[in-house]
Amino acid sequence: MLKKIDSMEQFDELLEKESKFYLLKHSLTCPISHAAYKEYEKYADEHQDIPTFYLAVQESRPLSNEIAEKFQIKHESPQAILFSNGEALWSASHWKITNRSLVNSRTENI
Repeated sequence: MLKKIDSMEQFDELLEKESKFYLLKHSLTCPISHAAYKEYEKYADEHQDIPTFYLAVQESRPLSNEIAEKFQIKHESPQAILFSNGEALWSASHWKITNRSLVNSRTENI
């Protein structure tokens, strides 16, 4: 199940609480982002053992920018990021966000 986050406080709490999780930066107006969201949602439904979160870029731009700056990951939307132990291990954007790429990223970064 996908959970929405809106603030840096929520994100910092995730970094402290979750040893591993995914985050999707999602645009509410982009058809490519909509397709990526559907793939991300499918992954989340099939792999409920790893937490999955998302933010809507239009509603949480300061958070999106802060994550890009803090982890030195060029901002893109849509963008999926795998975090582990407070570090960004993997990211993909646009059409590279698929159920398969998410599964592969997890197995490659265990």
